Amino acid sequence: MKKTVTPLLIIPQPNQPNLSKGQNLFNTLVRDVKKSRATLAEWQAFILAHDQKLASDYMPLLDAFRAHQAEMVRVLDEAIGRKGLTKSEQGVVQKIICSVAEQLIIETDDEAIKEIYNRYNDTDFDAEEAAAVESMKEAVEAMFNVDLGDANDLNSPEDIIEKLHAQMEKEQQQRLHGQEQHSTRRKASRQTAKQRAQEEKLKAEADETRLSLREVYKKLVSALHPDREPDANERKRKTDLMQRVNQAYEKKDLLKLLELQLAIEQIDARSIADLSEERLKRFNKILREQLSELAQEILAVQMPLREQLHVPPHQPIAMKSIMLRLMQDIAHLKSQIRRIENEIQMPKNPVAFKQWIKTYRQALKERDRAMRDDDFSG
Repeated sequence: MKKTVTPLLIIPQPNQPNLSKGQNLFNTLVRDVKKSRATLAEWQAFILAHDQKLASDYMPLLDAFRAHQAEMVRVLDEAIGRKGLTKSEQGVVQKIICSVAEQLIIETDDEAIKEIYNRYNDTDFDAEEAAAVESMKEAVEAMFNVDLGDANDLNSPEDIIEKLHAQMEKEQQQRLHGQEQHSTRRKASRQTAKQRAQEEKLKAEADETRLSLREVYKKLVSALHPDREPDANERKRKTDLMQRVNQAYEKKDLLKLLELQLAIEQIDARSIADLSEERLKRFNKILREQLSELAQEILAVQMPLREQLHVPPHQPIAMKSIMLRLMQDIAHLKSQIRRIENEIQMPKNPVAFKQWIKTYRQALKERDRAMRDDDFSG
């Protein structure tokens, strides 16, 4: 028969039917830590499933789409020189080649596609990129009054932003360090006896917190040390438990340590209820810190997806909507592949090819008109 483990919560006792403020806070923090643990585990499992779906379903489609784009560029490059196309139609095909090729080069740096792109432009792609990066570098340096150094180290807009962030962070750290030093000197010269006493009190409380964790840890080690166990099966069980104890202690996971004490019957509901208010205060402080660390862990697990989806840290993010978006992206890629597979065949049929060019030219005109309207309204 499986033994039932009592939940790690303080319950009213016959001689104390009403819980104190510290006891109620302890229960609340225990529940919140458990909830945050479950949330962290849920996000870790979701990220794994999301990444697997991305690798197995989305990335092969993306590779296939890019291969089709490259084929499209080569087919149009060959078709543009055929008889039967007017100068105007050739100009539209050239725009299509450059548009598709540019996107593909940015994503894959395909040298063969770059060579085709360069034949339809006055300058080559690398020169255009270098000029754009240099222009952005100069603009950023002027705007933020910084020196980003040698442009040879900056090969893309992302490099510039990364270098800017790194430099600004370094300057910020230097300012903060200087302010802290100045503040420390002023504080030391103006600090009153009362303030010094308060600092000593906070330091003592921090030491007591560490001792509280250490005390729980030492009790568990004393009970579970496998070297003192003659029975092989019991020694293995204690070894496994000691690993969990050590992991919890390294993470300052008070709740896990207390749960292990409860599991091996070192403590029970009565001993939890009998904790002094001073001890509860220290335990509650550790649990608060643990809760804060769990919140940071959850955010760290979410961060790659937040950056990818442009969701700021303070904004809620839902697993269901993330997976739905991935499924929509997969469906969109499949649709794009079907479209480009049909378009690759267009040059084989001169009549259909001319009609396709006409449709594309009309789309370009509508896009240019919309852009002009936006500029006018702006």
